[in-house]
Amino acid sequence: MSLQPASVRAPLIFKRLKRAYPDAHCELDYASPYQLLAATILSAQCTDKRVNLVTPALFERYPNAESLAMADPREVEELIKPTGFFRNKTKSLLGMAGGLLDRFGSSVPDRMEDLVTLPGVGRKTANVILGTAFDKPAGVVVDTHVGRVSRRLGLTRLSDPVKVESVLMKLFPQKHWTLLSHLLIFHGRRVCVARRPRCAECVLNDLCPSSEV
Repeated sequence: MSLQPASVRAPLIFKRLKRAYPDAHCELDYASPYQLLAATILSAQCTDKRVNLVTPALFERYPNAESLAMADPREVEELIKPTGFFRNKTKSLLGMAGGLLDRFGSSVPDRMEDLVTLPGVGRKTANVILGTAFDKPAGVVVDTHVGRVSRRLGLTRLSDPVKVESVLMKLFPQKHWTLLSHLLIFHGRRVCVARRPRCAECVLNDLCPSSEV
């Protein structure tokens, strides 16, 4: 299939996805930046649905950074066990909470350079917090769905998330970066699924070099 360059197709892709998923949003349940930060740490190698089953009890027991920083690691491990890698995630959660308590007055900072100093917080997690909790898009969240859909759409051939993010940041205006991630994730979960993409019902099939229609 011969298609226009990615730079030409990108605005059309965004427009169509926005029309297809007008309610696209972060699917982690949260009520504060602290809750979103904890939930995002738990979401590593785990579905948002499973994280959302675990966090109500976690946040009831540890409603803020102060309480989580002083938590018994064994109690936290038991609460988050269903999310997998629970020992490492517990270390990250307690370290993150301790960092908030020691360096940021218990509040989640709204700058990339501060967020990435917290245990368990890399650029991807920081992008989630900045874009979703603070409406300050600093980059594009590239998870497995965003990476897969971007490659299938021919927006990039790269697989490294940092390099994919760099490409997407050049193709789309900064004001769209946060929503772009949500749109691509929604599309990747609902239509452009990993094993058998549903190309026949895809609103982008005439813009996609991987379309089987």
